[in-house]
Amino acid sequence: MSAGAGSKKRTPPASCERCNGGKPHIAEFCHRSGGHRVYVCRQFPGGLREAEYQALLQRRPFSDRWRWEVRTANAEVFVRGTVRHPDHKTIRLRCWHRVRMNREAEAPSRRQLVFLD
Repeated sequence: MSAGAGSKKRTPPASCERCNGGKPHIAEFCHRSGGHRVYVCRQFPGGLREAEYQALLQRRPFSDRWRWEVRTANAEVFVRGTVRHPDHKTIRLRCWHRVRMNREAEAPSRRQLVFLD
């Protein structure tokens, strides 16, 4: 994996968040590509696509006061360097590794799980 194109970030690079308030993993280096833009706030933690967001603003004009963040959903993500998480020791990845969601997202009881970046 050569991360020449696309976005590379440091702090807080790859964070994998869950709608239910899970703790994100934080990677030293991150490369992302693809995915789609979503608008996220407390009322819509899984995010709304552009058309859904605009429709909501038309129906409920006061919703523009909610603390919206523009995020990317379902991007292809690669990380390397140190990866931190409060539930395990910090690891060091010497080469690029693709980030995959835990398969618990496929369980019927976990329909609220979403990968946001």
